[in-house]
Amino acid sequence: MSEERSARAPGQVKEVTSLANPIIKDIRALALKKFRDREKVFLAEGLKLVLDALDAGWKIRTLIYAKAGRGNALVEKAAARTVAAGALVLEVPEKVLGAITRRDNPQMVAAVFEQRLSQLPEIKPQDGDVWVALDRVRDPGNLGTIIRTVDAVGAKGVILVGDTTDPFSLETVRATMGSLFSVPLARAREDEFLAWSKASRARLVGTHLEGAVDYRTVDYADGPVVLVMGNEQQGLPPSLAEACDVLVRIPQAGRADSLNLSIATGVMLYEIRRKALPMVGETQGPG
Repeated sequence: MSEERSARAPGQVKEVTSLANPIIKDIRALALKKFRDREKVFLAEGLKLVLDALDAGWKIRTLIYAKAGRGNALVEKAAARTVAAGALVLEVPEKVLGAITRRDNPQMVAAVFEQRLSQLPEIKPQDGDVWVALDRVRDPGNLGTIIRTVDAVGAKGVILVGDTTDPFSLETVRATMGSLFSVPLARAREDEFLAWSKASRARLVGTHLEGAVDYRTVDYADGPVVLVMGNEQQGLPPSLAEACDVLVRIPQAGRADSLNLSIATGVMLYEIRRKALPMVGETQGPG
């Protein structure tokens, strides 16, 4: 059996030292969206993140760890779980892991997981649920931070509307700090989102510079809420603004004319979820 065929066999650990190895080349190609889309996979890095993803039931294709991780109990645990899942484990030099993750000082572990997206028609918001709809978000750092904030406040998930940045890019995955594996994501064209919103019982709340209502004065407890946030440069387009049940504004006292998208989304989410969040020192209950 050739080295390539042996390395591709599932359920084993294989030492790979060369960047010219076909499997390493395939993994490095995942830096490009067209390859992620074609293979329906993505790269994530970090031992805790990988273990959290496995705990959450995400399907792993390949685990890659640096030689320095040999003998580390948690690395060996991740490797054993990967082998048990019938997937591939690669032990590589740090330079190879650095080339894969595009870092000079890479973390000890990276992994290739299958992508997971929810189908919009299957999302049926219930009373108390909060979803975030992002219109054409461009910046992967913003998207990742919003996903992390959605996780932190206990909102239900994120709907990506229109031509958004890829939630499975390495930059976005890094910015989620592992929350990608806890927060459901869905994609939709604008017309699909508008049709879904009309059919759902959700109340659409949009932020807008011309919003006449202070965001702190709205009662968000009336049914499920979908927070609709606009593009970083252009804000909400008229079609989405008109579909909202209420347009709100976050007041500002300084000279800045707008907030960063992820900051504005965080401010809104903490206000919408304020009554549902436990006081400091209290134990978080279910729900």
